[in-house]
Amino acid sequence: MLATLTSFSSLYLTTLLMMTGIGLFNTYMALRLNSEAVSAVWVGALIAAYYGGLVLGARLGHKLIIRVGHIRAYVACAAISTTMVLLQTLVLSLPVWLGFRLVAGVAMVTQLMVIESWFNEQTENQQRGRVFSFYMLISGLGTVMGQLALTAYPVLDLRPLTIVAICQAICLVPLALTARSHPAAQVPAPLDVKFFVGRVPMSLVALFVAGNLSGAFYGLAPVYAAQQGYSTSQAAIFVAVAVMAGLLAQWPMGWLSDRLNRARLIRVNALLIVILVLPMWGWLNLPFWLLLAFSAGFGALQFTLYPLGAAFANDHMEAERRVGLAAILLMAYGLGACLGPLVAGLFMDLGGSGMFFVFSSLCAAILVAFMRPEKVTGEHRVDEAPVQFVPAPDGLQSSPMSATMDPRSDPALDVYVETVAVDNTPVTETEGPPAPAAPPAAEPSAADLPVAEPPHAGPPLAGPPLAEPPLAEPPAAGSPLAGPPSSGTEPEAGSGPPGPAKPQA
Repeated sequence: MLATLTSFSSLYLTTLLMMTGIGLFNTYMALRLNSEAVSAVWVGALIAAYYGGLVLGARLGHKLIIRVGHIRAYVACAAISTTMVLLQTLVLSLPVWLGFRLVAGVAMVTQLMVIESWFNEQTENQQRGRVFSFYMLISGLGTVMGQLALTAYPVLDLRPLTIVAICQAICLVPLALTARSHPAAQVPAPLDVKFFVGRVPMSLVALFVAGNLSGAFYGLAPVYAAQQGYSTSQAAIFVAVAVMAGLLAQWPMGWLSDRLNRARLIRVNALLIVILVLPMWGWLNLPFWLLLAFSAGFGALQFTLYPLGAAFANDHMEAERRVGLAAILLMAYGLGACLGPLVAGLFMDLGGSGMFFVFSSLCAAILVAFMRPEKVTGEHRVDEAPVQFVPAPDGLQSSPMSATMDPRSDPALDVYVETVAVDNTPVTETEGPPAPAAPPAAEPSAADLPVAEPPHAGPPLAGPPLAEPPLAEPPAAGSPLAGPPSSGTEPEAGSGPPGPAKPQA
């Protein structure tokens, strides 16, 4: 365990800082807008836009990584994420904020893809399950730390946003200074959506419902607590308790899923959600400690739906298609996370804060009605079923690249993965092309030497006759008129053209 943490310490630390900033910002934004009497629909729309960026930005992130490399893509997207946070302190327009949150989601999914590419490239097959579990655990802990950090700021001023910006900026340092080699990019091939819908329809519905629950919870659970009369610190603790309970419930739920019918276990899980949240519909005035107990139970049930649905789907999918399966499951989960906050916000605007958990009950009831264990034929059940349960409390704390880290899949054999080499070498400046060298001066030949012309015999001039001109003296040594030396020596070495200039380091 300790060796796993230390060997990937820079990547784990980067993930922890990122998720701390995200968890803090989402809760702060919900509480700040609620304090200014902004409609719950707008609060839900902002978190939905962020999740929409996470879902839609994966393809763009792949192209950026292939074009500029992993570290440069990560640095650029971290700068964009920080800028989107700070711009919300300068621009006070909710429609513009929707664009900010969408861009932030695209940047964040690219950052997650860079981290998960490193994990996948440098993890041995026998360690994939442990490394992936730690990664999801660190992601959840970061979300919890973000809630706890908000408890230090009972007044909703701009100071929490400063902490968010610091987390987004400082998470650059561990990754930028890592000594690990750069991974290759794995680009997903087009998915056969119709095939997966026909093969695992129940799992897709389970993941869609889980996305509705999780998206609504992260966006509007703080609003519910605030409208119930609790302080900023109490609202943050309410969210933190649910997330922590969801983390801790992964392992006992995994133990149960390896021994019980998974379709029936998902149905029982959803039925317990319907019953558990009844006291939180708004007709009871619960003390804070009891509200936290209900929050813990709700988190333990809600945040185990995603890994249960994924394990159930993998029981009925061949190994060479599981990366594509994970991507389509994450897409269903993400679409639910976009829709859930919008519908839950509308419910809360129409019926008050208690309608948040009425919405949660309705989602769980839909899952109870659709998840029918007797309809599972087992026709496509794989030989190794039940396959390994992999803890994953929240699918949107990772990118589609996390599918390649899943120990149940093999990216080298998967039909939906294509590995592309990425040039991560540093860019160096080079001088321009060298000027062509002048050709060496040719030795003058005897034929090229000037010949003295005889005196012009013109008409006689008046006066005494001219004297004959003196004989020309032989040219001095070294003069261009001198012929080649008689000793037959070779031209000096180095008189040829200079070599090409070396590039500048």
